[in-house]
Amino acid sequence: MIAVDTNLLVYAHRKDSPWYNAAASCITKLAEGRAAWTIPWPCIHEFLAVVTHPNVFKPPSSIKQAISQIDTWMESPSLLFLTESKDYWSYIRTVIQAGRIVGPMVHDAHVAALCLQHEVTQLWTTDRDFSRFPGICIYNPLVVPDN
Repeated sequence: MIAVDTNLLVYAHRKDSPWYNAAASCITKLAEGRAAWTIPWPCIHEFLAVVTHPNVFKPPSSIKQAISQIDTWMESPSLLFLTESKDYWSYIRTVIQAGRIVGPMVHDAHVAALCLQHEVTQLWTTDRDFSRFPGICIYNPLVVPDN
């Protein structure tokens, strides 16, 4: 199963992003496909915080636009959302200790632990920081492979 990180969600939403077309195409393929795909709930929260932040975008997305975008993604019948279950603590503890995570990186550790807990096969992201987490297979779908 493929999980999608916040940055791809932001790029797929913000038409002023230089990566909008590529990111929107990736998300559309997942949403219209038959294979299960997922968004960790923390990425939904971060998406809302980033796209509506007036210091990040001029102008920011309105809360109505951001919620509408999430509602659109939720229409995909193959979309699942990752959340913590009873054994979550063992995953986050392991990820934090293995990656020597402190401070703001705890958010990424949260996402990584959810992916591990739910046996995600790939995390689609443009954030190289995820390489710090053992067991997470990261993939940047916006990079065109060399021929």
